[in-house]
Amino acid sequence: MSAGPRVIITRPLRDARRWLQAFAQHGIDATAMPLIEIRPVSDARAVQAAWAKLPAYTALMFVSASAVDHFFAGSPGPYQGAPGGGARLWATGPGTVAALERHGVARQRIDAPDADAGQFDSEALWQKVGATVRSGERVLIVRGSDHDPVPLPGAGEPIRAGGSAHPAGLGRDWLAQQLALAGAQVGFVVAYWRAAPTPDAQWLERARAAAQDATIWLFTSGEAIANLLALLPGQDWSHARALATHPRIAQAARNAGFGVVWTSRPALLDVVASIKSVG
Repeated sequence: MSAGPRVIITRPLRDARRWLQAFAQHGIDATAMPLIEIRPVSDARAVQAAWAKLPAYTALMFVSASAVDHFFAGSPGPYQGAPGGGARLWATGPGTVAALERHGVARQRIDAPDADAGQFDSEALWQKVGATVRSGERVLIVRGSDHDPVPLPGAGEPIRAGGSAHPAGLGRDWLAQQLALAGAQVGFVVAYWRAAPTPDAQWLERARAAAQDATIWLFTSGEAIANLLALLPGQDWSHARALATHPRIAQAARNAGFGVVWTSRPALLDVVASIKSVG
């Protein structure tokens, strides 16, 4: 039997379902209210072109499991082994690693932060791979966008130190900057796009109620918080509680006005322990 406060999982629907199952196994009362929708790009030519160029890359960096799934959806055929004739595949966390393995990538081909790392993010990944990067190597970053992108001339072309990331992409460019400073040539491809949900009246009523009671909002993305604020403009969050899986996300929740905010490592068992510790 579940005990303790209700938890709202704000991850995209497919991820939220997996978290719901895991929370139920640990006796946590949770409900899914996705604040981000993951959508395929309507024009997959950029992804297909990236697959054609894979032999030129030393490494492919995937920002999320969604990036993996949508990139591999554009594969010209069944995955036969390490793309790019031996390219390393970089992931920021265990969810992305698991997605790569689902698509047939051998674990020994993947570089990712250790399971006991303090965070699963670009900084932790760089600690693993930074020393291996050599000047002139090419790295492809596979990521998402905040809109359905239209392929632009030069999209996916490399940048060097002092350059800027392709404007269609989402996310921090810290890793790309480190790569460029190390002399690597960095390319980008947008494999999916992210949108705010279109909630009905019942969804909005539930969200307003959860802003006032002891519900814990679980945030794994700052974008989810931004979407929530846009969906409920003027909402008072001073009585609401937020559990964030990264300090930057926690700060976004504080900036949004959440009255109680704390941080957990993003690993499932750590999130479970953090929820149970507050009761």
